[in-house]
Amino acid sequence: ATDIQTQPDNLSNKKRVLLGETGKEKLPQYYKNIGLDKKCPFTGNVSIRGRILSGVVTKMKMHRTIVIHRDYLHYIQKYNRSEKLHKNMSVHLSPCFRDVQIGDIVTVGEGRPLSKTVLFNVLKVTKAAGTKKQFQKF
Repeated sequence: ATDIQTQPDNLSNKKRVLLGETGKEKLPQYYKNIGLDKKCPFTGNVSIRGRILSGVVTKMKMHRTIVIHRDYLHYIQKYNRSEKLHKNMSVHLSPCFRDVQIGDIVTVGEGRPLSKTVLFNVLKVTKAAGTKKQFQKF
């Protein structure tokens, strides 16, 4: 519920910064953007709250976003059986995770919505053991 003037990327009214009780105005101190990720939970403006999940990396074709695959079992009471289901999730991958590859197991945490489909951030990467594709329950 912050108004638009207090948001970090808003540049309207950028020359007015008051100095406490003195009442004098001063130009803001500019800083160089060195490319840190603003959507990173470690260096950016995102807090992790909510669910912590894990999944297997399946696609890495987007910029700073990967697709993970989550397998789960859904129980059907009428037939006293479980069916195997899966979900694909788009998650934000910060550039601080260097060598992530397809097949790695990642732990993700829920944050605020980063885009239309991205709600989660990668928190930890575990290298994949050399196993073939199989159903993995997380």
